[in-house]
Amino acid sequence: MNNDSIQILIAMIVYIVAILGIGVYFLKIANENSDNYFIGGRSLGPWVAAMSAEASDMSGWLLMGLPGVAYWCGFADAFWTALGLALGTYLNWKITAKRLRNYSSIAGDAITIPEYFSNRFKENRKVIMLIASIFILVFFTVYAASCFVTVGKLFNSLFGIQYQVVMIAGAFFVILYTLLGGFLAESVSDFMQGVIMFIAIILVLVMGAAAAGGFGAVMTNIQSIPGFFDFFGIASPTLVDGVQQVSATGDPLFGAALPYTFLTIISTMSWGLGYFGVPQVLLRFIAIRDADEIPKARRIATSWCVISLFAAVMFGMIGRVLFPTELLTPSGAESIFIVMATNLMPPLIAGFVMAGILAATMSSSDSYLLIAASAFSKNIYEGILKKNASDKEIMRVSHIILISVAVIGVLLALDENSVIFTIVAFAWAGFGATFGPLMLFSLFWKRTTREGAIAGMLAGGGMVFIWRLLIKPLGGVFGIYELLPAFLVSCAFIVVVSLLSKEPSAEIQAEFEQAKAA
Repeated sequence: MNNDSIQILIAMIVYIVAILGIGVYFLKIANENSDNYFIGGRSLGPWVAAMSAEASDMSGWLLMGLPGVAYWCGFADAFWTALGLALGTYLNWKITAKRLRNYSSIAGDAITIPEYFSNRFKENRKVIMLIASIFILVFFTVYAASCFVTVGKLFNSLFGIQYQVVMIAGAFFVILYTLLGGFLAESVSDFMQGVIMFIAIILVLVMGAAAAGGFGAVMTNIQSIPGFFDFFGIASPTLVDGVQQVSATGDPLFGAALPYTFLTIISTMSWGLGYFGVPQVLLRFIAIRDADEIPKARRIATSWCVISLFAAVMFGMIGRVLFPTELLTPSGAESIFIVMATNLMPPLIAGFVMAGILAATMSSSDSYLLIAASAFSKNIYEGILKKNASDKEIMRVSHIILISVAVIGVLLALDENSVIFTIVAFAWAGFGATFGPLMLFSLFWKRTTREGAIAGMLAGGGMVFIWRLLIKPLGGVFGIYELLPAFLVSCAFIVVVSLLSKEPSAEIQAEFEQAKAA
């Protein structure tokens, strides 16, 4: 390991020690009871709620997955995805946040998403709670795997350490500090990580643009690649065995531009629908200390999101100009942020920037593990299997599940050629289609019934698998992102089954009106 690598490593170790310190600081508070451990006693201020929501949402996907898409095939795919996400972020905070904060408190003081759904429909047999918890366990295991892939790629790219070794070490670190401090440690560290991510993004963007001769020079260069800077076209790298070919003069080879149709744009922008169903963001709405602080949190979150997404797309564009043949596979392209930072910055500064990727990854993986653990321990173990379980038992079970989910995630992440963007897309669609429609209908349609809720979750979650595995491979019009058809199918099932079943009880309707008036 050379001197530059040592400086980068030192900066990242400083970051890791700081995160562990946060976990230790909140150790006593978090372990007082399960409510503190899982939701922090509903004590988050607007800055922590907003920044931790966005940091846990974006993960390493923001600094690796999205720039990788822009580097590989150009502007359109990355831009329309980013636009959908920005709109989804704003609308989720605008439409969902306040109503969910109030309704979750009114509906039995729910502290998890499955518990909110179950309490909302006054379940005796906890069917909704069980289904929601199972989907959370499945999709968050996939999400955790994507984070571990990011850690493995990061340290492998920086230090040449074997991918599997550093991936497992990263997973161990996440488990350690999530066990220590729970939701409060996670949220405060996510706030800090959100700040680090933002600083890293701005630094690399400014220095990358300067090295490329300014944004004007970047635009001039990339326009020579067919479809690379089109809103309605997409670049097509020339591949042999999955590797982009390079000309005799050292230029990357591209084929003719491919069309980017209106249907593809709608499909790509449908990423924004996922926000209405992702538990790591929805939990911040539940945990914020005062519903009146939500407008401030919304402005913070939306501003952070828009700036970060724009910068992430630009990383890929600038990176293709500065390092046109450095990364010749879709999986390799996701390291463009690392390549830019380590080549354009002094080693110590680059180390702190690399901590931005580590921050993004850790801030997400801790959320995924904690929510998965709470889904089983609070909703299945206490809610269904042993209703008189003590707080000590709940905490012990949550720790076991947290470790188990992490281990399965590690096994899924063993393939170093995994594409982060693809893994995240599947899990995002799963949450968006399973919980998104039901969240909106439960908050805003009084006629929604328990039967409709069950049908909607099963139809949405099931359709993600059916579309992804059976229908999408047919191509053509069926090649759209699985979230869109699955979301629409879930909505249809909720409406039809609710109208066909008996209307909600007077007690449920009275609670709905109370939440609406709050």
